Amino acid sequence: MKLEPVESSMIQSAGYDEESYTLEVVFNSGKTYRYFEVPKTVYLELMESDSKGSYMLSDVIDCCPYEQVKKRRR
Repeated sequence: MKLEPVESSMIQSAGYDEESYTLEVVFNSGKTYRYFEVPKTVYLELMESDSKGSYMLSDVIDCCPYEQVKKRRR
């Protein structure tokens, strides 16, 4: 999955896998999370959002199953 850098005070980059409906987000803290069962529209809205952190808080975090990625594979 290719991650795209974003302008955000909360998020460093994000990427989406259409086949598995998985959103991967690298936060500015350095932690990486994968969110599952994420519709493509949610990813597109996140990437277009003026406040990506607010969008994550309202539409992704605690709304989708997730896991913390221990070490991201390149």
